[in-house]
Amino acid sequence: MSSALFKLLLLVFFVIMFNPQKSEGQFKEWCMADEQTPDDELQMALDWACGRGGVDCRELQANKACFMPNTVRDHASYAFNSYYQKFKKNGATCYFNSAAMITDLDPSHGSCKYEAIP
Repeated sequence: MSSALFKLLLLVFFVIMFNPQKSEGQFKEWCMADEQTPDDELQMALDWACGRGGVDCRELQANKACFMPNTVRDHASYAFNSYYQKFKKNGATCYFNSAAMITDLDPSHGSCKYEAIP
């Protein structure tokens, strides 16, 4: 193999390996309630997110897309993720007093869609 061809292949390799991904291939993440957190703590964080936190929690009401399953953990996960996605570009975290964590598994189910903003 000539040295020019080798250099060209090496350049192509580095461009492929170190080129930032395009928007359609960006990593997605969701903020979910931590399985270890007691329901009373989740409820306090859920109340904050849907109140002072500024999250639109109407999808969690009866007969709405994300009402079922009707558990504090599932409702908190939806609210936590909504808050995180809405405000992460402004420095918000997925913390909620240690009640939440980041996942790369899409928690959407049925007609309930969890937003993921890269």
